[in-house]
Amino acid sequence: MDPSQRLFPSERKGDRMKKDPVFVPIRVLSEWIQNRKMSPVEITEVFLDRLEVLGPKYNAVVTLTRDLALQQAREAEKEINSGNYKGPLHGIPYGVKDALATGGGIPTTWGAKPLRDAKFDYDATVIRKLKEAGAILAAKLAMVELAGGMGYRQPNASFTGPGINPWDGNRWSGGSSSGAGSSVSAGLIPFAVGSETWGSILIPASHCGVSGLRPTYGIVSLHGAMVLSWSLDKIGPMGLTADDCGIVLEAIAGGDELDPSTVTRAFKYHRKPTVKHFKLGVIKNITERTNESVRSNFQTAVENLAAIADIEEVILPDRPYEEMTRTILFAEMSSAFEDFIESGKIGELTAPEDRYTPYSRLVVFAKDYIRALRLRGIVAKEIDHVMAGLDALVAPTCPIPATKLEEDFRSIAGGLPGDVMGAIGNAAGLPSISVPNGFSKEGLPTGIQFMGKAYDDNVVIGLACAYQSLTNWHLLHPPVPKP
Repeated sequence: MDPSQRLFPSERKGDRMKKDPVFVPIRVLSEWIQNRKMSPVEITEVFLDRLEVLGPKYNAVVTLTRDLALQQAREAEKEINSGNYKGPLHGIPYGVKDALATGGGIPTTWGAKPLRDAKFDYDATVIRKLKEAGAILAAKLAMVELAGGMGYRQPNASFTGPGINPWDGNRWSGGSSSGAGSSVSAGLIPFAVGSETWGSILIPASHCGVSGLRPTYGIVSLHGAMVLSWSLDKIGPMGLTADDCGIVLEAIAGGDELDPSTVTRAFKYHRKPTVKHFKLGVIKNITERTNESVRSNFQTAVENLAAIADIEEVILPDRPYEEMTRTILFAEMSSAFEDFIESGKIGELTAPEDRYTPYSRLVVFAKDYIRALRLRGIVAKEIDHVMAGLDALVAPTCPIPATKLEEDFRSIAGGLPGDVMGAIGNAAGLPSISVPNGFSKEGLPTGIQFMGKAYDDNVVIGLACAYQSLTNWHLLHPPVPKP
């Protein structure tokens, strides 16, 4: 082979070969980089242009880190050319929810107007780990202000504007990782990192028709991430496929001495499912009050899953799951933001309700918080018993498709079922992944989620990969204009 063929196309004289990296899974982009079909610089430039031009269309970007991204891309190119290939994320650009600290003078706003100029002098552990894996930080992505902890009730709760859904410009992308959901869905970035306390990864993934993973609590460090609820917060990936999520999770997982909540057990992603035939549970009446399209798509998905799984109905103990989780969230949030709330700075927030709702949460009684913590221990044991012999519980990710931008959540809340899966999964720290499973009558994506037992992240990812091998919903993308 001509020695020049070991170089990237951008470094070979007269070579104009280029591919389009948009809507291409991480594993394929990685193969292109390894085979010198496209360079990290070329890939990064494509996505930087898309983020810059199209990002405002979806209110998806807070800060474009162009200079840093190009510097990291050039470094990746040199490393790979010298034979120092770090793995599947080497040379792949990404975006991160603006709840994670970034040094180098890059703002970290938490989606809040009074903090729009806030800066940290260090990187969050997840940012550091992705840098070590060779990934390229291209943008800080928009989010609901303070991750929704102030009690927002409508999409316009961020100084960057409401997250806009690429499938319908009049619909919401979901919160609080709104920019991450929109950016992956619109092909502005190959993958993103979001955070979830209760639904903030899974709901944007469902609304935007992408894959999103909430990992087991404690396997990804929270150091450098905005604290909303110490015992409920999780950081996880969003990508085009479940396989993308597995690749990213391996890079960001692991114990961290800077975060005592992390566990020491290592996580190694297994691309092929470790289970050949799954055993799944469906909670009784889980679709009873869901949107008609959500219910129909879920039923079809369950029928498809019958090819790879035995499925049975399960009954949960009668517990106040949502009230329990909400009490924990409110108590921990009011402690984390006590100084901010009492300073009066909440008066500068974007959503009107966020300027007064937090005051009521400062008066959660300690006895109620302790009672909720005790009940969480009981629930964790009960759900483990329910899931004994099962690989995962399966359910619609969200009972409705994306809401309209002008819609107040209270106007639809009375007609919706409670989020039992979200309450249990987040309180017990269980892993769950959402992948697309169809569209509503209005052409909006819907999602299906697989929730497993603690530390069974590989199982739920493998299950989602197996489901995606049976369907093509993850291959469909919104009609996004070119920059």
